[in-house]
Amino acid sequence: MKVRYFIMLVLFTALIMIFEACNKSTEPESNTQTVTNAALDTSTVNSKDHEDANDYLWNTSNVIPIVLNGTSITASTSGAAVNGSILTITSSGTYSISGTLNNGQIIVNTEDKAIVRLILNGVNISCSASAPIYVKKAEKVILCLSDNTTNTLVDGSIYILENAAIDEPNAALYCKSNLTIFGNGTLKVSGNYNDAIASTDGLIIKSGNINVSSKDDGIRGKDYLIVRDGNVTVNAKGDGLKSDNSEDATKGYIQIENGTFDITSTGDAIAAETDVIIKKANISITSGGGSSKTVSSTESAKAIKGIVYVLIEGGSFNISSADDALHSNGYITLNNGTFIISSGDDGLHADKAIKINNGNIKITKSVEGIESGNITVNNGQLNITASDDGFNSTYGSGGENNDGSCLTLNGGNISVNTSRGDGLDSNGSIVMTGGTVVVHGPASNPEVGADYNGTFNISGGLLIFTGPNSGNMIEATSASSGQYTVKATASSQVAASTLFHVQDESGNDVITFQPVRNFYYIVFSSPVLKSGAAYYIYTGGTSTGTNSNGLYTGGTYSGGTQRKSFTISGKVTSVSF
Repeated sequence: MKVRYFIMLVLFTALIMIFEACNKSTEPESNTQTVTNAALDTSTVNSKDHEDANDYLWNTSNVIPIVLNGTSITASTSGAAVNGSILTITSSGTYSISGTLNNGQIIVNTEDKAIVRLILNGVNISCSASAPIYVKKAEKVILCLSDNTTNTLVDGSIYILENAAIDEPNAALYCKSNLTIFGNGTLKVSGNYNDAIASTDGLIIKSGNINVSSKDDGIRGKDYLIVRDGNVTVNAKGDGLKSDNSEDATKGYIQIENGTFDITSTGDAIAAETDVIIKKANISITSGGGSSKTVSSTESAKAIKGIVYVLIEGGSFNISSADDALHSNGYITLNNGTFIISSGDDGLHADKAIKINNGNIKITKSVEGIESGNITVNNGQLNITASDDGFNSTYGSGGENNDGSCLTLNGGNISVNTSRGDGLDSNGSIVMTGGTVVVHGPASNPEVGADYNGTFNISGGLLIFTGPNSGNMIEATSASSGQYTVKATASSQVAASTLFHVQDESGNDVITFQPVRNFYYIVFSSPVLKSGAAYYIYTGGTSTGTNSNGLYTGGTYSGGTQRKSFTISGKVTSVSF
């Protein structure tokens, strides 16, 4: 009895360790964003933005007209002073500005606590030595783009700075207060000195057509950058959209609620010091010259980067990035969305955890498809092409030691195609409870279809992976699994595109699979496999079924050659054919 008790205690302890390894918290203890617990499974805090409903309301009878006349300015108000081609607004109020100003400037410098509104009603302002619009001091500035107007701001490549020690202003539209841009008009900004649009506090784009080009960053809100809606086009030699407050953990975030974005950046396309939250948008990104380019270890050309968190609730994303497409030093959560990703590095990378709850994710090019210490897929359509590992669960310690990382596959329809790496790779364990997972493994050893340093426990779903003749490197699932698995090894390499078919003794299909590369073995696990039941392996032939990433469903298989019959004799049955 004592021996039996000791054995049971050891087994129970081992199971607890496995459970804990694959159920480590995949969310941060704290985060800078206020989002639903259903999205992140955590309560988080974020700095309040400056928006108020009254920001967009004013009495038209109180609007103060200002007319730009090339090299002069007409302004009949005590709240604004004119000095040649420079207008300085010293009082709060609502100002309607129209006309062209050649090598001039509008400065806002007021001690008032009320709002300064600038209604751009078809303006064209150039300034060769500073920012065309410079908000030096104000409580809050609202920039309105009048309907059916195009408004243009252009600066020069060299500024004469008031304070060279702090390099300000440094953008064509530069604001040292909270700034909001809205309206149905168009704003075009050329930042030839540094940034195009920059706020040293918070920046909100509520609406409008915004088109910017810049020598450095395109649109920057230091404390936060929030886009409610609009059409935004950015061509930046630095980062595209940016929030970079690194001194306050509740700031430095980017939130996109809706809109259409076309971002081309030499650096990161969307970069936040803390979080990137995207609720719904149509976003097209080319960063670092696209996926055909490479970047050095000191450069960053990621498409979407939230150093603490990246949360995407939905939208459409078309990404070509020289660096990671989606990146976080912490966590990534995808709740929905459609993604087409071509990356010169990783498709999705988070140092701590990635959770995919739903969505349609197509990674057409990557080094590592999805990489993180803890990866969980609960649902969705995933199609991953990688030159190295398809999934790589690792905390970065390297080697063949179990580092506690875990790849958990709970559902979804997943296809992996890896040319030189492992299809499913975990420096810790792999857990599969449901879904369909198809892996077209590499063509040559020592890489394999699945590689893990801990355990690979499967209790549900359909799993298929192929690989080359890698000797004792070939792994199936663990014998402790709740579902039966077959490891079928050929006597010689089987040619690519040859159908591999398994049926039961009644002729019912178990799998019909067509690998895209030459293969030596196929490992498969299915809920239909039963202990003691007989099955038959066929190769070749044809199928009238529907082919989805090599897996045929429905239809009729015929014309193949029976290679082997076998009986399920344990949780992992090895068969030679």
